[in-house]
This record gives sequence, C-alpha cells and structure tokens, in this order.
Amino acid sequence: MASPQKTGTEVPGGSADVGFPPFKTETFASQLLWLAIFFGLLYWLVSKVFAPRLTDVIEGRASRIARDLDDAAAAKAKAEEAGLAYEKSLADAKAKAQGIAQAKRDEVNAAVEARRKALEGDLAAKLAAAEAQIGTTKSKAMANVEGIAAEAAAAIVQRLGGAAPSKGDLDAALKAALKA
Repeated sequence: MASPQKTGTEVPGGSADVGFPPFKTETFASQLLWLAIFFGLLYWLVSKVFAPRLTDVIEGRASRIARDLDDAAAAKAKAEEAGLAYEKSLADAKAKAQGIAQAKRDEVNAAVEARRKALEGDLAAKLAAAEAQIGTTKSKAMANVEGIAAEAAAAIVQRLGGAAPSKGDLDAALKAALKA
C-alpha cells in the first residue's frame, strides 16, 4: 500500500491548511479582546486576592520577626542581668570566703600565739629552775672546791715530798692561790 503524499495545503483529517491562529489577521481583534479580558481578570485576581494575602503573610512574618527580635532582646537583657547577679553573688561569696578564711587564720594564729607564749612560759620556768639548780650545784661544788683542792694539794705534796703538809700551811697556801 502506498501512502498518500501530504502537500502543504492538507491538514490531517482532510481540511485545508489554516496556519498558525495567532498570526491570522481575521482573528486578531478577537484575540486582543480575549487578551484584555483575561489580563483584566488576572490583574483583578492578583490585586484583590493574591496581593492582599501575600501582603498579610509578609506583614505577619515581619511582625513575628519583630516580636522574636524583641523577645530575643528581652532574653538577652535577662541573661545579662542574671550574669551580673551571678558575678555579684560570686564576688560576695569570694569576699565571704576570704572573710571566713581570714577569721580562721586569725583564730589559728591567736591559738598558736597563746600556745607559744605558754610554751615560752613553761620553758622560762624550767630554765629558771635549771639555773637555780645549777647555781645551787655550783655553790655546793664551790664550797667543796676548797676542801677538794686542799685534799688534792696535800696528796700531791705528800707524793712529791714524802710528808703531808700541816693543815694551817695548806689553808694559807690555798687562800693565797684563790685570791690571786
């Protein structure tokens, strides 16, 4: 089967070629009329329906953004106040802690000073007692020194000379030696 050849004047379905309708001068006036009607209708829809809704949405968002910014500023102010209150309470706590530490230090220093003074008093009393005992022992020893010196001198003279010296000579020699 041979297919019929299409010419430029034939349209599928057997009608004649009409061309592109917008370029047809016979329908140009009606096309302009419908363009004006649809443009007017579209303009009216946009200006009366869509634009107010869009404006409301934009204004709603702007007011929500402004409200959120105000809330954020209020929250920031509260946070700064809380920060300042925290810093103040921290400074107060530090000052109180330093005051307590200083009071404890003073208390401990006073206790240490009292104990030191008590120990110094005990040591001074023991030192005085020791010095008194030393003085007593020294005076006893000094009292016995003459007797011991006399005995030692008598023993030395007896060994060297063979005879013991008389008590009077020995006492006179000791007194002379002690005075010198």
